[in-house]
Amino acid sequence: MEDLKLIVMDNIESIGRDVDNYLKDINKSDKSYRMEHIRTRFNNGEGKIGIDETARDKDVFILSDVGNYSITYDMHGIKVPMGPDEHFQDIKRAISAVGGYAKRITVIMPLLYQSRQDKRKGRESLDCAIALQELERLGVNHIITFDCHERKVANAIPNLPFENFYPTNIILEELIKKENIFDNLLVISPDMGAMERARYYADMMSCDVGMFYKRRDLTKIVDGKNPIVEHAYMGADVKDRNVVVVDDMIASGASIIEVGEKLREKGAKKIFFITTFSLFSEGIEVFEEAYKKKFFDKLYTTNLSYIPEEYNNYKWLNKVNCSKRIAEIIDYIHKGKSLRKIVHGNEKIIELLNKKGIN
Repeated sequence: MEDLKLIVMDNIESIGRDVDNYLKDINKSDKSYRMEHIRTRFNNGEGKIGIDETARDKDVFILSDVGNYSITYDMHGIKVPMGPDEHFQDIKRAISAVGGYAKRITVIMPLLYQSRQDKRKGRESLDCAIALQELERLGVNHIITFDCHERKVANAIPNLPFENFYPTNIILEELIKKENIFDNLLVISPDMGAMERARYYADMMSCDVGMFYKRRDLTKIVDGKNPIVEHAYMGADVKDRNVVVVDDMIASGASIIEVGEKLREKGAKKIFFITTFSLFSEGIEVFEEAYKKKFFDKLYTTNLSYIPEEYNNYKWLNKVNCSKRIAEIIDYIHKGKSLRKIVHGNEKIIELLNKKGIN
């Protein structure tokens, strides 16, 4: 493992620290795998990244959370928060700093940059595909992400390995250990796009599945998308049933909160939201208000994208740590082992369900 190196961008420091520790445990080593780097910003906003050690013949893994909005820099005397575009630019700077000497470069973006801009609707940019092709041209050998909004975007780089992992089993483990909601359970997809994910949860927990259909006003665009006119439910009666609503991402939260409100009106017993990424792009207060109105009982999410530490104080928020899974993925790739066990391994879930008498 001497040639394994991690470049942990400062936007993913907490996960990077955990990943490094897990790798040390896995390989029974007391030596850090991190490759130290320096991120510099000039007063006009331009930047650079420098690497403090040689990358020659190293297997380099670059970790970055492009959704972290807590990192700031000074530009012309103004404190500026870094957005996804700037985080992505720093990934490219890190690749450039390695200077072509690495044996292999793997970029790990748990939240894939511009993943929601994966296809064209008329005359508009195709940002995700362009970004992936840019990484390929810079010499990246492997791209790792989680719960990609649209897996077909990998078609933009057909000759470059693109791995899309799901944290479903990790979330399920936590849910099974902590909650007692599996009696009379129903899994709900908030829209057609999340149906495959909902069916997986339903299959694992041996329960029925339902779906909400989002009817949108196609004549208007608000905040870059067509506004939702109505959430129409299709599926079994939810009255007196425990309900789990699963999706890949929460942005403002307005859509999933409305689903929770509709389910409560229909008589649902307990309502749990499960999502990989919780961006809370319009603040967490809207969820706290929805919780007080009993539109949902708990939200299970992951640490794969930035959530402020103070948000952990909300008793309805449960953040599942996926750092160990990232470390396992890195270890498997570095050692050339098959990823099948990580992708398909659900033995622990089945064991936990059997202990609870669910399967």
